[in-house]
Amino acid sequence: MNFITAPSRPAARSLRQSAQRGFTLIELMVVLVIIGVLGALIVPNLLSRADDARRTAARTDITNIMQALKLYRLDNQRYPTTEQGLQSLVARPTSGPQPNNWKPYIEKLPNDPWGNPYQYLNPGIKGEVDVMSLGANGQPGGEGNDADIGSWQ
Repeated sequence: MNFITAPSRPAARSLRQSAQRGFTLIELMVVLVIIGVLGALIVPNLLSRADDARRTAARTDITNIMQALKLYRLDNQRYPTTEQGLQSLVARPTSGPQPNNWKPYIEKLPNDPWGNPYQYLNPGIKGEVDVMSLGANGQPGGEGNDADIGSWQ
């Protein structure tokens, strides 16, 4: 007579444990849905943070450029002309009224956070001189990320 014997207790226990170790499809789907919902809520906030950081960086650059322009004016009794531009803070101007006491005022002229050069006007529209970034679109005017950021703000 052949009797089929029941698995011993340790073998039965290991079979049950291995069956309980995996995740069901429903559990995996619930986790994926939760991750998707969290991603949908967080990603837009992260993107707007990047835009805020660019606007803040532009304001900081403009403040630094304005400080350099004020030092230029203290040394030379005038701001650079529009034709001389902001480059006159880095290299001695070759045109227009020559500055008497010129020296380098900034090491390198930065571009705005969107990769465009900062704009300079003397005389300015909103102040004695204006330094501005034209925003993300590189065009005058605009709203939101495309809005101009200037020394008058």
